[in-house]
Amino acid sequence: MVRSRTVWATAALLTATLGVAAVPATATATPATATRAAACPTGWGSLAKTYLAGTATPLTNVRTGRHDCYDRFVVDVPGAGAAELGFSVAYVDRLYQDASGRPIPVGGGAILEVRVNAPSYDPETGTPTYPGRVAQPLPGVNLAGYSTFRDTRYAGSFEGVTQFGLGVRARLPFRVQHLADHLVVDVAHTW
Repeated sequence: MVRSRTVWATAALLTATLGVAAVPATATATPATATRAAACPTGWGSLAKTYLAGTATPLTNVRTGRHDCYDRFVVDVPGAGAAELGFSVAYVDRLYQDASGRPIPVGGGAILEVRVNAPSYDPETGTPTYPGRVAQPLPGVNLAGYSTFRDTRYAGSFEGVTQFGLGVRARLPFRVQHLADHLVVDVAHTW
């Protein structure tokens, strides 16, 4: 009889211990933490993203924006349709200017090269449509207070392709959206 009480007591103790251990760890998360994790995008990845198309419509402006979960880089190409606005966006070890091969220093923990298949000049006259100067920060872009972006550089426009260097805090996930009139690159604040 004493033995069966010991067996039952051991079984009850083991069941209680396993029952507590089976409670999911997320049950202790605060609602704010769960909401924030659900609100921020995931799954973008950090591999190169490319869309093969091109337009002769010149780009006119570059701007940036801050959001809760990511920093945004936008290239304006008024008059270009989404289907014709090609791009290549990838992390690189160094930013090299097309044609010359000249390295352009970009600050930050990682460099995201953004190539837009649109010129920054009028193809008929050669007149610049974007005021950027090669190897200089982008005009009108102030990155003070950004979580992810650290630096921007204009690398020029050669044979209808315009090149930018975006210095980011680290090699973080990003997404690219090509819309009518705009190319949008969002870089997440965290993995």
